Amino acid sequence: MKIKELKIYTTKLIEQTRFYAQVLDLKPIHQSQNSVSFIIGTSVLKIEYQKTATPYHFAINIPSNKEAEALTWLKTKVNILKDRQDEIIDFKRWNAKAIYFYDADTNIVELIARKNLNNTSTRDFDQNSFLEISEIGIPTTNIKREFILLNKNCGLDIYDGSFERFCAIGNDNGLFICINKNTKDWFPTNDKAYSSDFEVIINEKDQEYKIEYRNEQLSALITSEE
Repeated sequence: MKIKELKIYTTKLIEQTRFYAQVLDLKPIHQSQNSVSFIIGTSVLKIEYQKTATPYHFAINIPSNKEAEALTWLKTKVNILKDRQDEIIDFKRWNAKAIYFYDADTNIVELIARKNLNNTSTRDFDQNSFLEISEIGIPTTNIKREFILLNKNCGLDIYDGSFERFCAIGNDNGLFICINKNTKDWFPTNDKAYSSDFEVIINEKDQEYKIEYRNEQLSALITSEE
């Protein structure tokens, strides 16, 4: 699964624009009074103003050998969200290492180096090392319902977890991170997980799908065949 575009919402569009443009040094590819879009590798992050909005968790893939350089680069820009004293979190089951930080909206943003992907790099790490948006969180009260919809409509399978508290759906390039918001908060901060509205466009097996999560309801629509 590849995430082509992720649209999230904010009540602080000016602050979010400044964060991604000036702190992370990403260039806007589109900007209007109500939204801004940034290229993140092969994905697009669109941030749109809404009168009410709650925080998100999403992740960005980086080269599989660059987590230490990414940490050094990030520490000049943001505060790192730690797991106890660990700034780089080792996910042994996923063969991956991750770093977390807040953006201007207290969204939990994750940079993750997935060792199973053949994407090592020899260039110095910077914002151009962001490869793709690779995760979006879906806090829900019914993980099984979300999986059935994604599996039936998009052919996505379980990557890890179960229907009880946590279930990652997709693959190393793109994952929906479903958690039971009644029993689990976001790692590593234990921030409350909100069922925040989002839209995402994905590619899976040569088909493009538009997936919306709105008012705690997930829907999927085939938009094209490639």
